[in-house]
This record gives sequence, C-alpha cells and structure tokens, in this order.
Amino acid sequence: MSEEEKNTAADAATDATTDSNTDAPTDATATSSTADEHNQVALVEPSVAAASNGQADTDGSDHEEEAEVDEAEIGKIVIKDSEVDALELDFQHMKLRKIENLESLRKIENIGFRWNLIKKIENLSHLTTLQELELYDNQISTIENLDTLVNLRMLDISHNRIRKIEGLDKLKNLKRLYLVSNKISKIENLDQLTNLEMLELGDNKIRKIENLEKLVNVNEIYLGKNKISQMENLSCLKNLRILSIQANRLRKIQGIDELSELEELYIADNGLENIEGVEKNVNLSTIEVANNKITTLQGLETLGKLEEFWANSNQIQDWKEIEKLSKNPALLTVYLEHNPIHKDPQYRNKLKMMIPTLQQIDATLCK
Repeated sequence: MSEEEKNTAADAATDATTDSNTDAPTDATATSSTADEHNQVALVEPSVAAASNGQADTDGSDHEEEAEVDEAEIGKIVIKDSEVDALELDFQHMKLRKIENLESLRKIENIGFRWNLIKKIENLSHLTTLQELELYDNQISTIENLDTLVNLRMLDISHNRIRKIEGLDKLKNLKRLYLVSNKISKIENLDQLTNLEMLELGDNKIRKIENLEKLVNVNEIYLGKNKISQMENLSCLKNLRILSIQANRLRKIQGIDELSELEELYIADNGLENIEGVEKNVNLSTIEVANNKITTLQGLETLGKLEEFWANSNQIQDWKEIEKLSKNPALLTVYLEHNPIHKDPQYRNKLKMMIPTLQQIDATLCK
C-alpha cells in the first residue's frame, strides 16, 4: 500500500470522530481551559424564563395572555433595562438561532453564547468595548463580522463548523484564541495577531505546523488530535512555554532545540520510540509521553529542572533505563505503569531506590 493510500485509510478512520463535531476538547492532560478560565457570570435569560419552566401563573386570562407572549420569545435575546450597562452577560443554552437585539448594550466587556444554535456571527459591530466573546458549541461555519471588535482579548469559537481560519486581521489585541474541534485543515491568516499568547487548535484536520512566524508572543500552543506527522516550523516561537501535540502521527521529537523557554511538553499518543530531541530544552519541568512505543529514556540527562515525567503505557522493560532518571535531581513524579517493568513485584521499591527524590509514583504518593 502506498503512503497516500495509508493516509487515506487513516483519514477515513479518524474523520468520523472529528466531523461529528461533538468530541470533548483534545488533550486530557494539557488541554487549555475555556469555561473554567472565563469569568463566571449570572445567566441572563429572556423574559420567558418562568413560562418556559412551567412556572407562569395561568389562573387568570391576563396571565394566560402573558404566557402566550412569553412563549413566542423563546430562543430570542431580550435585554432588560437593568442590563444595558452590564459588563458581563451570558446567554448559554437558550436555543438561540441568531445574535440580535444587543444595540442597547453600552459597556459590555464579556459576552457568552455557549451551547446554542447560532449559525452566523453577526450584529456585534457596535460592541466596541467587548473584550471576551464566547461562541463555543454552535453551528458557525465562517469567522466573520469581527473587524470592529478591536478591544477583543479572548475569542472562543470551539466546537463549531469552521473550515478556515480567517476574518481575524483587525483583532490586534487578541491574546487567547480557541478554535478546538472544528474542521480546520490549515494554520493560516494569523500574521496580524502579534499579541496572541495562547493558540488552541486541537481536534481539527491539520497536517502541518506552519505560518506561525509572526506569533512572537505566543507562550502556549495546543495542537492535539490532528494529523501532524512532523514537528517543524516551531523555532520562531521564542517565548513558547507549553507545547501540546498529543494524538498525532509523530515518530520522533524534533525541531524544538531553539525553544529555550519551553517548560511543558505533551506528546502522548503518537508513535515515538525514544525521547531524544529534548536535550537542549533545559527548562523543561514536565514531559508527557504516555501511550507511545518508547523503550529507552536516553535524552533526559540534561534536564536538571525536570519535575514530572509521565511515560505510562510504553515499552520500557530494562531497569537500566530507569537508572538514567537518577540524573534528574528535581524529579518528583513519575508515571510508568503499564510498561513491562510495572510487572515487577518490587516495582515501587525499585523506583524509590533508584530515584530518591520521588514524591509520587503513578497515582500514589510515596510514603
């Protein structure tokens, strides 16, 4: 079978999951938070809330008429007089099909439309004070109509139907961009986002790491659950602290020699056979390489700041490989279960003897 046929077969096996657009965010260990990082705000409901919950008083004809009016308003945005100067509003899970009726908002900074049925980004151009916009889990297919939102700091359009990164050129103050679980096949059109600090592109159809040269301030990038076969074009990210590239098609670690600020590397669920390629990343404190095919731990000796090493579900069977970890003086936590060495009855005792600094082995604290 040719390489092209192999890729086609692999795509057919994975596209069903990605195209469903209902998967949870990518990286179990290193997924960037969206909801948890956002400010928690009171749910703003349309005036129909009582009626839709079956709480409306229908004893009199007047009340029955009110209930009928309220029923017609379900799925629409209604801004109350008391909310026109609100800084934060959240319209989550309201069966909204359209963004509208926001003209009265004068000071809004954070607004959320999580879990709705919105198909188009529209009617936001006057909200120039907006700093955070959440459109997570809707039915949006195009990034558009955002040019006037020049104060935007955070944009989340995860779990939608986006196929192309576009329409972001005017958002020069954007710091966090979430595009998890869409149908994006190429990293592009990000050159103007020079203030971006966090980029989340997990669970898409990306095959190549590219077009990141202008993102000089990015310190976190998440590319898990894509179709990337090579670590490349990363050397420009001089301020990168966290790199997550789990569940791709990688066979070796490469292209990160110049990332001197890198502190956390998540590269689980690939096809790695060794960990060579991290020797110059001396600031690494966390490495996660679970669910690979690793047999040797050569390459970690220079990492004096390494505190956490997760290598469960690999093929390490020689205790001499574990001895190499004794050269990491800051090592506190190791995950090595589901390797051949894990079957040794003295597994925990040997680890503690070889690595006296350990405070945790797998999910259990050391006594």
